[in-house]
Parts: sequence; C-alpha cells; structure tokens
Amino acid sequence: MQNGTGNPMGQDGQGQSWVREVWDSNLEDEMAVLRDLVERYPYLSMDTEFPGVVARPIGNFRTSADYHYQTLRCNVDLLKIIQLGITFADEEGNHPPGVCTWQFNFKFNLSDDMYAQDSIDLLTKSGIDFKKNEEYGIDVEHFGELLISSGFVLLDDVKWVSFHSGYDFGYLLKILTCQPLPAEESDFFDLLRIYFPCIYDIKYLMKSCKNLKGGLQDVADDLQIARVGPQHQAGSDSLLTSKTFFKMRQTFFDDRIDDSKFLGYLYGLSSSFPNKDGHP
Repeated sequence: MQNGTGNPMGQDGQGQSWVREVWDSNLEDEMAVLRDLVERYPYLSMDTEFPGVVARPIGNFRTSADYHYQTLRCNVDLLKIIQLGITFADEEGNHPPGVCTWQFNFKFNLSDDMYAQDSIDLLTKSGIDFKKNEEYGIDVEHFGELLISSGFVLLDDVKWVSFHSGYDFGYLLKILTCQPLPAEESDFFDLLRIYFPCIYDIKYLMKSCKNLKGGLQDVADDLQIARVGPQHQAGSDSLLTSKTFFKMRQTFFDDRIDDSKFLGYLYGLSSSFPNKDGHP
C-alpha cells in the first residue's frame, strides 16, 4: 500500500521501518490501528514541530511564567502545527515490535500560513518537505475528530511523556477544542487535566536529577541513548523522548516516579493541574 507521497507504508524517505508516516490518505486506517495499540502500549511519548515564535505579548505580567504562558498562547493561536510524532511503549518501556512511532504530517502552506523563517529553514534542513505538507497533509479538524475518539485522551490510564512541552500541548488542545487557548494559565491547566490527565515532562523531572541539563539531545547523550532518525523531525524526537524517559526513570527514580511531585507539571509554566484530592 502506498501513502499520499508515494513512499511504501511503514517506511520514511530513508527506508526506516520504525516509523509510520501518516498523511491525509492513510490517517483513518492508521488511527484504527492505534486505537487497539494504545490498550497494550499506554505510554505515549510525544513531540511536535511548529513554525516557530512570531509574536510577543505586550503589557504587564505578574510573573515570568505568566509572560511565558501569554507568549505561548498568542503564538499557538496564530500558527499551525506542522508535524506530530507519537511513540508507543508499555509500562516497562518496551516498544511494539516493528513500527513503534507514528509521524503525522499536517497541511501547511508556506504561501498562506504564518511562520518564523529560521524555524522553516531548520525544519527544511531536517528533511521536512513542505510541498508534501501542502499537497498531502492532514486536515487538523479531521485529526481532532479522530483524536477525541482515539483512546489517547480523556483517560487516566494513558500516560503522556514529553520534553519542555507547553507548546506541544498547546497545539494539541487547540486541535481538540477547536478554540483559541484560554486567556488564563490556570484555565489552560484545567483543560489540560481533562484531555491529558497524566503528563510527565522530562524537562521538569530533570529538576531532581543531579547533573542532567540542557535539551533533549544533551540528556540523551548523557544517558548514552542513541538517536534513530533525523533530529527536528517529530517522529525521531518522540522516540528519543520515550527512550530517555524510561532510562531516566530507572537511573534517577528507582523505576517509580512520585506523581504527587511530578505529574501534570510543564516546565516553564507556573501551574499544574490538581490531584484527585483537589490540591496542586
């Protein structure tokens, strides 16, 4: 079977079989596969690629975290997601045999859509072909409808793993709600709690990991985890996020993360969502 770009299904442009490229033409088929897969592999490591930062909010801000949220909000509201990578794993960190990562490629038009030029240059250098996104890309509204019923969201037993992921979850919330992001950061976290009840942000977890610092690639290098695929593509980044999370959990947390300290916090933002007892 061929996808919309003419590449064999189950392979990317370099013939790698760990990633499944998803375009508009095979979106429904792949989401049907993933609805079954998530029941056995409920740890979803996620990364997005988006067209940079084009706006800064003006005014007075209570805290630096408030400024960061307002910057996130105005950019997510203005811009479109380009790519989403999700890698599946079980509780022990085992990936499905064969394909374990799905890379969703969204409709994006360099003539019509807003972007920061440096971000587009970086993504192009990383192998993203924007002509394919324009011609074969997924419609975000269609994806949002399928995501709502996917078994990925709204469920306590699905764990989302990410790295410094305020923007990533901002774009996903925008897709799920078809609305601009809330004006207040606390309302953003209320929404996040509904759709993504269990989130671990590796960058936040690093606060309690001695000697770990820097970006995802730095942490992976420190933990001696090899990257598969190109950096700055969402599929490769999500697979590296998955491997890094489980190695960190084993190395620094004795394979048990204290949810009361780490669940639901996003690095760089001030709030977290409440626990079951209503306390942050």
